[in-house]
Amino acid sequence: MQSKQLATAAQLSPADFAEVARLGYKTVINNRPDGEGGDTQPTSAQMEQAAIAAGLSYIFLPVVSGQMTLEQVQAFAKYLQQAESPVLAFCRSGARSTQLAQLAASL
Repeated sequence: MQSKQLATAAQLSPADFAEVARLGYKTVINNRPDGEGGDTQPTSAQMEQAAIAAGLSYIFLPVVSGQMTLEQVQAFAKYLQQAESPVLAFCRSGARSTQLAQLAASL
């Protein structure tokens, strides 16, 4: 999913954030719970540190695949309204973040 305000992506690594900033994004939203991908998945703390080092704002809104709640959709919508854009939201494959964005847009 991509618009002027929001794009979604699959799992990022801490090393990706310099490129994310170079592409013009201002905020990243991590929708992947810590540990979901095992030991190879970077933690939210690692991702936040890399995002801040790249000059990005960072939001952690973990959503378990297949268990999305209305509260999480509402929080995502609120973050999109308040965050500096453009925003890049990511999860394992990008599908969860895309679904959150679509549901948030329908509120």
